[in-house]
Amino acid sequence: MLIKKAVDVAEVPYEPTRTIAELPIDPKIIRCLTKKGFEYPTEIQDRTLEPLLDGRDMLGIAQTGTGKTGAFLIPIIEELQKGAGNPYALVLVPTRELATQVQEEFRSMTDGLRLYSHCFIGGTNINRDIHALRRNAHVVVATPGRLLDLAQRKQINLRKFHTLVLDEFDRMLDMGFEKDVMRIINMMEGRRHSLLFSATLDKTQERLIDEILHDPVMVKVSTGLTSSDSVEQDVVRVGPDDHKFSMLTDLISDPSFEKVLVFEETKRRVARPCKQLNDRGINAVEIHGDKTQAARQTALKRFKTGKASVMVATDVASRGIDVSDVTHVINYEMPQTYDSYIHRIGRTGRAGKKGVALTFVAA
Repeated sequence: MLIKKAVDVAEVPYEPTRTIAELPIDPKIIRCLTKKGFEYPTEIQDRTLEPLLDGRDMLGIAQTGTGKTGAFLIPIIEELQKGAGNPYALVLVPTRELATQVQEEFRSMTDGLRLYSHCFIGGTNINRDIHALRRNAHVVVATPGRLLDLAQRKQINLRKFHTLVLDEFDRMLDMGFEKDVMRIINMMEGRRHSLLFSATLDKTQERLIDEILHDPVMVKVSTGLTSSDSVEQDVVRVGPDDHKFSMLTDLISDPSFEKVLVFEETKRRVARPCKQLNDRGINAVEIHGDKTQAARQTALKRFKTGKASVMVATDVASRGIDVSDVTHVINYEMPQTYDSYIHRIGRTGRAGKKGVALTFVAA
């Protein structure tokens, strides 16, 4: 299962029938979007806008990188421009990195509109969150654990929110957040509009989705391929006399390994290869759950901008982190599950490009 050729597919680009300027939204929002460089809506944005503006619940199936953040933020911003209440929308995401990305998108899409957001995530000082809550925000972006902590301390009243967005829903379930998510939903007595976005749709999740959504519109944006179809997959066999780290550096030293994501199984195992790579003159950063949020953001920024060519990570980076142009994914240790393997290699081979995934296995 770890050896597979990439599929050659002529990707058919989506051809929108309208420009951003022609969307049925406030001209001030259009100015913000065009200032960001948006010319045309993506498929998920184009197909979901009117149903969401009509107040329909939504089940959107779309991979990271398809513009789904804009798909749920644009109609939310439009409703806020019309005078929707404050607080209005709660966006629940599985990882800290995704939360900060969503908040950054909201801020850039509302530049000058006097709309405000809060971002509440683990790994940060909760007292700062409590202080921030002295001022209401139109949109709150949060991870489940931190949001429940604030709610249990009676610092945030979830009954006041009108709209709920569950982003990367499949990943939230993978990470064991089902009970937390349902507790949050049960606290949202004022919820009238629910949006659920997921990269995959598993039949085992249908019962839960039916509990959350009421008569939803379903929009599926997909080429019909799994995320691994555009990835060249192979193994690196490590014999008893082989030096595993030397094999890793030999691979990474090849000029084609431009932006490499190396996965380790545990937090404590990440630091060693990262330090060893830096000692060899290869710019590497590390990211895992024990890192502070500031350290994780710094590492991610260095990797995104190319200042570091290698990021060594645990599965915290397998979903929810949007880094373009990852050329290679290397499983330095065999992942514990095939599902984890698929999530990892999905970080490469995106946007019509081929990627390479290599897994170290004992010979």
